[in-house]
Amino acid sequence: MVCGSIGYGGAEEIRHLYSFLRNEGFHTVDHIDNQGMDYSNINDFRDKKDLSARIVFHDLEYIKRAEVLVILANKPSYGTAIEMFIGKSSAKRIILFAKDQVPTPWPINFSDVVVKSEEELLKVLHKLQQS
Repeated sequence: MVCGSIGYGGAEEIRHLYSFLRNEGFHTVDHIDNQGMDYSNINDFRDKKDLSARIVFHDLEYIKRAEVLVILANKPSYGTAIEMFIGKSSAKRIILFAKDQVPTPWPINFSDVVVKSEEELLKVLHKLQQS
């Protein structure tokens, strides 16, 4: 599962990484395009309590199904941080994909591995497949 900022403009980057991983032969648990869960067009959730609950429940179910979470560290995201914490607490493998500098210790601490490029990501995922 690829986790990253959707509400702050990261949905396309998540889609790109899902596509890249599928093209490289990996099975992905795509939580965005399945069941129309791209909510990037919503700018304010304050009056959308029911929709918020549905999205959170949906994403948590996908975390349960995933073996590995690839966390995009390009933009801060409340949801991604919580997904990462829940994944780590559920003994999922956590790969932090950080092309740029990470100015906070939190995602580093909750990661099993930090990668800086798609090539590094592939190497780590292939190693995990072999173990």
